Amino acid sequence: MSSTKVERTSRSSFSRKRTNDWVLTTDVPSDLVVEAGGLSFSLHKFPLVAKSGRIRKLIANSEDSAANQLELPDVPGGAEAFDLAAKFCYGINFEITPSNVAVLRCAAEYLEMTESFGENNLVSRTEAFLSEVVFRNLADSIAVLHNCENLLPLAEELLIVSRCIEAAATKACREQISNGLNHSDFGDSGRSDKFKLSFSSNTPYKGSLADWWVEDLSVLRIDFYQRVLAALRSKGMRGDTIGAALMHYAHRSLKGLKRKQNVHESATSSENEQRILLETIVSLLPSEKNAVPCSFLFSLLRTAIILDTTVACRLDLETRIGMQLEQATLDDLLIPSFSYTGDTLFDVDIVQRIAVNFLQQDEGDDLQVPHPMYDSEGGGSPSQSAIMKVAKILDSYLAEIAPDANLKLTKFIALAEILPEYARVVDDGLYRAIDIYLKAHPALAEPERKKLCKLMDCQKLSQEACTHAAQNERLPVQVVVQVLYFEQLRMRNAMAAGAFADRGDGGGHYSQRIGSSNMSAAHSPKDNYASIRRENRELKLEIARMRMRLTDLEKDHASMKQDMLEKPIKSNNIISSVSKKFSRLNPFARKDSKENMSVDKPPQTPVSRTRMFGRRRRHSIS
Repeated sequence: MSSTKVERTSRSSFSRKRTNDWVLTTDVPSDLVVEAGGLSFSLHKFPLVAKSGRIRKLIANSEDSAANQLELPDVPGGAEAFDLAAKFCYGINFEITPSNVAVLRCAAEYLEMTESFGENNLVSRTEAFLSEVVFRNLADSIAVLHNCENLLPLAEELLIVSRCIEAAATKACREQISNGLNHSDFGDSGRSDKFKLSFSSNTPYKGSLADWWVEDLSVLRIDFYQRVLAALRSKGMRGDTIGAALMHYAHRSLKGLKRKQNVHESATSSENEQRILLETIVSLLPSEKNAVPCSFLFSLLRTAIILDTTVACRLDLETRIGMQLEQATLDDLLIPSFSYTGDTLFDVDIVQRIAVNFLQQDEGDDLQVPHPMYDSEGGGSPSQSAIMKVAKILDSYLAEIAPDANLKLTKFIALAEILPEYARVVDDGLYRAIDIYLKAHPALAEPERKKLCKLMDCQKLSQEACTHAAQNERLPVQVVVQVLYFEQLRMRNAMAAGAFADRGDGGGHYSQRIGSSNMSAAHSPKDNYASIRRENRELKLEIARMRMRLTDLEKDHASMKQDMLEKPIKSNNIISSVSKKFSRLNPFARKDSKENMSVDKPPQTPVSRTRMFGRRRRHSIS
């Protein structure tokens, strides 16, 4: 047999390698030229006919018995596969590896290199290697499966694909069981933080060492990958592990996406492939809650908008995000508006639909408004804590989108009032968003301003927010008056609580009861305790200030009385008139005034007069 002849310069590197391998010490000239995979092989009929049933039939059926040329244009694996098969026919030793076993098995089937044409032929040799080596190893099974992508449909007909999928799924599940993660690896959400992957970063997979196969699986194309995940699910693979694998696969396969500059621009074939890929990834997401991070779902949603996937795909993502919206951040919610109508800068409609999905999910969990009086040892349900977190996120989102001049009042109000009243313990965040919206939209009419301000509850504003609102010229007058009224009411309650505490007649219990009346029903006991402590500190400071003011008022009252006694020209009617005015200004002293008017009551002591005038001053400065 002579050395191999090359007819295409594009395969020169491969041909040189093959020529070096095919150096024989024989002077027998070749009697057969085989065209396979675009290359010519100068061979001998006898060794090929002895092993290959296909070549035997082609030579036997040839019209010219002396024909010395055959064409095998569709040999699986092309010229490289036929090269290895020819070596096998000549008895030249080479190594069967996971990298070439799939192509050798398909080439052997194509050339009919079965036991009928030679003992221990190439078909049986490759099958033995698959059974004894490949299917017993997870990495080898995945590598062979990847090589089968270019050998379809023959690799499917020979069951190489299905057997590799079954072996890979079995080994992966077995490794997860034997190398299972400890409970300490999981956070409060019940999922491992090691599985968190950045959708936009270029960092490699950093999962558990027991799940290294996630990296190997990412080389598969989506149809094979889908079948592997289905096999993993059927064998009991955890949802968080499948979610981590999908995250890594999406990270590797969805890169370099660009938004079309023209709405009429037709999508390229690459974009169509990526669209199908993304829709398949979304369909493969585990149904379990918290199987993947909320930020990853938002990344998929943004990509789905860019690729213009089906509505069903985007709604599915919105529903999944709604199930774990409490994990979202403000950056997650800031989804740019990809509409070309010149509308808002951010897509408010998507956020509103996600919030609706969140509430529907909570309703499905039979969420109930808790009783305001909790036992101090108890705790609120996760759903109650989640809805309070969502309220804070939405308030921050409202403040972020409020400066948009194109944001309609109806959209702002619809998103602000989507949550129930008990979701917000303090309305400071909502007040800030309303104030920003009023500042960015100065042309709002008075009725619209009133409608907007009805969103917040003035009783839920903190002292700092009340101080700001009382001086805010953008607010309607009615709202400012309401803020002042509730601030005055709060101060009066603080004074009453201080009076009970000073007299030692259950003031502590009364103070706690007043503080709890201002708390939302959605407060958890731990949050209630922290809120009560904070309010008590504020009340103590305010009471100390009021006591100092009362001391000053007592001195002023004494000097006023002295001046009145030194001027006898003033009649008793004038004094009575002044006293009545003071009594009307001080509602707490009205009862004392009536008692002092009784003829049987001894003259009013300086202490009682001090209390009367002190409460009058307290009421007037509120």
